[in-house]
Amino acid sequence: MSLRRILRLTDHQKKIIMCVMLVAMMMLNTGFTRVSLPENLHQVTVNADGRTVTFDTTRTSPQLLLAKAGVKLSAKDEYEMHKIDEARTEINVYRAVPVTITYEGQKKEVLTSKQTVGDALIESGYNLELVDATPGLDTKIRANLDIAVSDSAAKLEALRREREEQVQTSRPTDGGGSGITASGMVARRGVVAVDTDVIPLGTRLYIPGYGEAIAGDTGGAIYGERIDLCMESYGEAMEFGRRDVTVYVLD
Repeated sequence: MSLRRILRLTDHQKKIIMCVMLVAMMMLNTGFTRVSLPENLHQVTVNADGRTVTFDTTRTSPQLLLAKAGVKLSAKDEYEMHKIDEARTEINVYRAVPVTITYEGQKKEVLTSKQTVGDALIESGYNLELVDATPGLDTKIRANLDIAVSDSAAKLEALRREREEQVQTSRPTDGGGSGITASGMVARRGVVAVDTDVIPLGTRLYIPGYGEAIAGDTGGAIYGERIDLCMESYGEAMEFGRRDVTVYVLD
């Protein structure tokens, strides 16, 4: 009796095994492609706000990937996306932070997501070939960093020797900004009048104490090594005054 019971159990087990094999064969014949992984599936790692999120996806749009990681970008935030290899992608998010830039006694607070002082100054319109910065240009940006910018005497002298272009400024104007210049540009700060025999119209210039400018106008009293600066106000013009400086041709 005990032997017959063992035989019955063995038959039952055989039936279970046959059923399992049958189901497996049906899956292989009808459903195998549905459970295979997509060919374009890849791993994405998002680094933001001190945390790392990793997931598998077929998406490639940075906006969708950031949204999936729960990352929202503000207007000044930036991100960097690069492929590690064919199967892995990494996105680094850089949040904008406030920094203070001081130049010629004037302070301004800006938001930047740049990673170094040099890149932040470029973003703010400074020419790194003409200025020095404290802390140094390679310093990593952090919130509330104070950056002091000054004209670099050494860099300006090197540029002077390279360009070998020297002119002298004449009396500045009040820069009303309502007229049209000889080049067709509207008169405004940053547009200067020149003698075209010395400096062609359209030439980009750097004037210490004034900044970058473009040769965009002419005038009967502007001849030889003289230029006329357009200012934003009469007071600014009077404060600048008439002075002799070295003007650098940038291109």
